[in-house]
Amino acid sequence: MKKLVLLIIFGILLSNPISVFAQAEPEAIGLETDEFQELFFEALKQKGIENYDRAIVALEKCLKLQPENANVYNELGKNYLKIKDYKNAYDSFEKATKIDPKNKWFWNGMYDVCYQTQDYNQSIIIVTKLIEFDKGYKEDLVSLYMYTQQFDKALALINELNENVGKSEKRNNYKLQILQQAKYQGSEKENLVELIKNHPKEEANYISLIYLYSTSNEEEKALEVAKQLEKEIPQSAWAQVSLFKFHLNNNDGDKAVISMNKVLDSDEVDSKIKHRILNEFLIFATKNPKYEPALEKAIAYFENEKEVDVAKEIGKFYQNKKDWNKAIKYYEMEESVNPTNLENTMLLFQAYAENQQFKELSKKAENMMELFPSKPEFYYYAGLANNQLKNFKKAKDILETGIDYLVENKAMEINFNIQLGEAYNGLGDMKKKETYFLKADTLLKK
Repeated sequence: MKKLVLLIIFGILLSNPISVFAQAEPEAIGLETDEFQELFFEALKQKGIENYDRAIVALEKCLKLQPENANVYNELGKNYLKIKDYKNAYDSFEKATKIDPKNKWFWNGMYDVCYQTQDYNQSIIIVTKLIEFDKGYKEDLVSLYMYTQQFDKALALINELNENVGKSEKRNNYKLQILQQAKYQGSEKENLVELIKNHPKEEANYISLIYLYSTSNEEEKALEVAKQLEKEIPQSAWAQVSLFKFHLNNNDGDKAVISMNKVLDSDEVDSKIKHRILNEFLIFATKNPKYEPALEKAIAYFENEKEVDVAKEIGKFYQNKKDWNKAIKYYEMEESVNPTNLENTMLLFQAYAENQQFKELSKKAENMMELFPSKPEFYYYAGLANNQLKNFKKAKDILETGIDYLVENKAMEINFNIQLGEAYNGLGDMKKKETYFLKADTLLKK
């Protein structure tokens, strides 16, 4: 039965044309005698059940019968590689290539050994040979150039592959790594200029060139490329990213707004870039108040933004400048779309207090007390507001309830005691007034 299976396999193999047969990865080729067939079959069987040492013994016997059989050397190489005998594995594959240099699988075996032993320089020599059989090995060659820090060769090959077979994420990452070194940026700029000339509708080349010019402080050249991109691809949002900065530097707010809105409306531009543009326009609008309506419109683009609360961040900007009216405006804007943002609520309450808007503070703080009955901060703001509104009895009751929720918050405890002192002062109870002021003073001194 075993011989019958072998004869069927050999019959199929021998029926194939030589040119096709030579590039199939060999398992059992050129078996002529019964003894050779038995030994080779035994080697394949032992390899299949991972008895590599026994397979090697059988193959060595095969070589005594057919010392110039390339396929036997190939099988020997595979078995030696399995047991990590790298020298014998390499030697076996190499002998196979010398007997039959046109079979890529023999060369591939040598490559496997070199790669596993991290002999990348020798891998480059072998892969260069493999490329004659299969252009796909150029991808391997890019990685090998990177491993051996031959970045000039890697960059040239990356550009060739990008042009001929299209871009890939792996090659793009390699390219970014290479271009971090300034000495390679010059040749890449020349390459991109040529690509733009040959492919004027390929947006990615413009973006890459703008980035390189910008990082090397060649702003005028970056602007020229951005204008060229806008001309060739009018709908490009990336052109507007560079033009926005140019318009701001020229103090041309109207054009900056147009560019900004195109960027913010685009799904292609990264959210980090959008935030950066908004921040830059915020600073510009602060110095040029007539553009504040444009700023409010810009914020609307971020209504569904989950990572950054844009209106709140703008409120903080104005709060740091102690512009309480504008801070309140943006905190209220954030509150309208995200009423459970407690950080925004606290900031809003602080801004109300600083701006002496005590009616609004009292109303909203008391509503939050009902929603979050164990949050002492809301009791504090409600108490403070009612003290300022001269509702001293109400302020006292709220503050006495809220102070019970305090846990190891010295600053808040001081504030509670001060407000309780104010409430009792308003109620005419001087003894309790002094008691709470004394508590606050003692805490301050600790």
